[in-house]
Amino acid sequence: MNKEKKVQLFEGEVVTKLVKTIQVKVQIMKFNSKYQKRFAFSRKYAVHDEKNLAKVGDRVQFQSCKPFSKTKKWSLVKVL
Repeated sequence: MNKEKKVQLFEGEVVTKLVKTIQVKVQIMKFNSKYQKRFAFSRKYAVHDEKNLAKVGDRVQFQSCKPFSKTKKWSLVKVL
């Protein structure tokens, strides 16, 4: 009956900084099979930063967790 949750781990760059929240941009390379081309795809995540460790421009690693708010469902693991 005990279900183990799969933890997602991402790495990205801090774009904006708020109090206990950072906005992280994750860039992924995708491949289009029809045109045989690679292209960059990016997405922003709202990440919980309890101790305000990260600064704008830092590379960070974050993981999924329980929701802190409507948009914040990620927590900071470490600053790289």
